[in-house]
Amino acid sequence: MRTIRASEIGTYLYCKRAWWYQRQGYPSKNQVELASGTELHYRHGGKVMLSSAIRLLAYVLLLLALIILSVYLTGQIL
Repeated sequence: MRTIRASEIGTYLYCKRAWWYQRQGYPSKNQVELASGTELHYRHGGKVMLSSAIRLLAYVLLLLALIILSVYLTGQIL
């Protein structure tokens, strides 16, 4: 039994003929556009990873600031 991928469903819904060509092993004529889309997804993935790392750094700095504030306030009370 063959697995049907989401991209195949998308291709079929967009154009049944394109899906058939893909199943027959014919190469796509829009290789430049496909390569451009792959590069776009690669860059987007990098930006998502960078934003996740920055968010983690922000949480760590916030936690550190709260610890320093609590130590400072505890020293003021005593």
